[in-house]
Amino acid sequence: MEGRNLVEVFRALVPALSYATHKGQAGRIGVVGGSIEYTGAPYFAAMSAMRVGADLSHVFCPAHAATVIKSYSPDLIVHPLLNDNSMESVPLISSWFGRLHAVNLGPGLGRSPSSLQTAKGLLWSAVMQQKPLVVDADGLFLLSQEPDLVKNYEKAVLTPNMMEMKRLYFAVFKEDIPNMEPIENAVKNLACRLGHVTIILKGEEDIITNGKSIFRCTLPGCPRRCGGQGDLLSGVLTVFLYWAYQNSSEISGQADLHSKLASLPAPILASYSACHLIKLCSQTAFEKHKRSMVASDMLSELPHIFDQLFENVK
Repeated sequence: MEGRNLVEVFRALVPALSYATHKGQAGRIGVVGGSIEYTGAPYFAAMSAMRVGADLSHVFCPAHAATVIKSYSPDLIVHPLLNDNSMESVPLISSWFGRLHAVNLGPGLGRSPSSLQTAKGLLWSAVMQQKPLVVDADGLFLLSQEPDLVKNYEKAVLTPNMMEMKRLYFAVFKEDIPNMEPIENAVKNLACRLGHVTIILKGEEDIITNGKSIFRCTLPGCPRRCGGQGDLLSGVLTVFLYWAYQNSSEISGQADLHSKLASLPAPILASYSACHLIKLCSQTAFEKHKRSMVASDMLSELPHIFDQLFENVK
């Protein structure tokens, strides 16, 4: 199936706007991350989730990052619970996971031993609670130390760039990616070895695979490589992952769509659709701002690009 067909299938999983729905029904998302240096990453992840339709975005971050993140937007719910004491942080934050539909772990987390130890406990908790899970940024650094943390958990999506991909590959296979091997083979082999988690290798073309099927998002995006673009992708993906799992069982009266959904795992559908959307946002923002484009410009494009793709399709 071609990529554009994946977007068409996912369109049917986008929850319809209705006066009868209640707050939180379209998505309660949790972002675990942030540090004294990095406050923008969790903001972009949480805010992009809201901009595509999540009702509530929770950010779990250190106390010294919380006030800064709160100052970026009053729309986010910010919990200053991520601290150096994992024995204290993990139970406090995990207790919130039961109220959330999906979890995004890693944006701006940092790599201090205490942060990674807490992240390890929270990742395990998300898996135990069967939450759709996106692992990005410093969450991927954690997995490069302990890749078995997500092994066989097919509700997980990993979103490495090339450097992060190389670390993960070495951690699993104990060797570098072979120079002569097509990169899509390496990504597919890694997904297989991890038990068919879904991997998005971000790049000029995004490669998406669960080790069984493989897709490429070939939209051109933009030549601007400013920070924050991956955080926007991870936030959108977290919402899409929830929608794909939640709504695929509720489609009725469309035999052809049912057939397509049966052959397409939720993480593949969500991943391709999120990549497609973010590529279009970067393309549109770059056309307007050229070299001065920043991630905030892409965030501003999300509402109307989402509308074009998934709402008012002509």
